[in-house]
Amino acid sequence: MRLPWLAWVAGVCALSGFMLFSACRKQGEITPADKEVTTPSTLQVHAGFPPMTFRPDNPLTEEGVALGRRLYYDALLHPDQLVSCASCHRQEEGFTLAGSPVLPHVNLGWNTHFFWGMAPGVLQGDMEEVCLFEVREFFGTPMHRLNNHPDYPGLFRKAFDVGEIGEKEVAYALAQFMRTQVSWRSRYDSLMWDTSGRFWPTDAELRGYAIFFSEKGDCFHCHGSVFLTDNQYHNIGLDTAFAGSSLGLYQTTGSMADMGKFKTPTLRNVALRQHYMHDGRFRTLEEVVRFYQSGVKHSPTLDPIMTKPGKQNGLNLSDQDVEDLVAFLHMFTDQAFLGDTTLAKPFR
Repeated sequence: MRLPWLAWVAGVCALSGFMLFSACRKQGEITPADKEVTTPSTLQVHAGFPPMTFRPDNPLTEEGVALGRRLYYDALLHPDQLVSCASCHRQEEGFTLAGSPVLPHVNLGWNTHFFWGMAPGVLQGDMEEVCLFEVREFFGTPMHRLNNHPDYPGLFRKAFDVGEIGEKEVAYALAQFMRTQVSWRSRYDSLMWDTSGRFWPTDAELRGYAIFFSEKGDCFHCHGSVFLTDNQYHNIGLDTAFAGSSLGLYQTTGSMADMGKFKTPTLRNVALRQHYMHDGRFRTLEEVVRFYQSGVKHSPTLDPIMTKPGKQNGLNLSDQDVEDLVAFLHMFTDQAFLGDTTLAKPFR
């Protein structure tokens, strides 16, 4: 006779406990039952590339990449909604800006150093750190605008399980998308990895290849990896005296040993550019090669590679050598990368 009564009491207590829990739950709080489930995404890249390192708290997901792609092309990140990331990093130009010396957004997921050398506090780290700098310092993105947007709160909820959008989540989404900006399908890559002979270079390209990867041209010392950059800083002899923007890495470190040093840019899609070096002083690839041929200027921090025995006054290249080297540099153009629809603007 007492069991039904006990069952009734237990039921009332359970209901009261649920009501008490519900009353104490904070508005907008996410419980395990509410959590969004993201879809893991894989990076498409040739096996010849080394593995990319990801932050444990920011794995690549379909939701995160899609969100980052939308943010990359959205001027909403700018306080006055004037420019987006894509304004200075255009896909058809190799995610750089042909008329400006902007470092390209390509294969940055493997980088540990960023910018030409003039961004205090963000020279070394990973994609998440550099994207946080862009959101917080470069753009100064107003978070209230994203939180009040009709679409972004839901998209951030799906990608990161957050009720309020912060700078961290914006940076993490951008980092996910930018990790997918991978160039690995140029004619040069095909030559290196396809043994069928379908991509054999022209005679001029083959001669340029020999110059690039030998002591004759010395290019491979700084541009020899699959990324075509050593991801380091060098003084290559652009100036004899330094002031303003020519100070380079010194502006960040304050070390005299870093005077005139700038980051080695990747040569991927290099033929698409119209300005070369940190200040855009050269307008063609031929001008760049001829600088190494006879225009190197000496200073105390000049990289030793520029003063190797027999090359104190530049490279010993003929006019034909210059033409051949430029022809080879065109092999780094990656048409598949330039036309990859998964990297293109997701909205009109």
